[in-house]
Amino acid sequence: MDIAYFLLPFVVLIAAFFFLVVLPQRRRIAGHQMLVDSLRIGDRIVTTGGIYGTVQSIADTTMALEVAPGLDITIARGAIARREALSDTDTDADADAGD
Repeated sequence: MDIAYFLLPFVVLIAAFFFLVVLPQRRRIAGHQMLVDSLRIGDRIVTTGGIYGTVQSIADTTMALEVAPGLDITIARGAIARREALSDTDTDADADAGD
């Protein structure tokens, strides 16, 4: 019975570490993987380095971005931070093009 009282704090610490550190990290990784897998040509993205661009092509481990008219760069797919939301002017232009 003495050993149970001795081991209980360690078991609680290990469980707390798992729930507070490991699970959130796994969720972050899964969310990033879903983001990268859902990207399509023409999507506007931001890289982890702060570069804004439009996806031009997608390969297994890399992606080509157009960062300025006629200027393409190649980045690692893991360097994508987020998809850039469409601005109001982009959605207005899309709605006008559909009319």
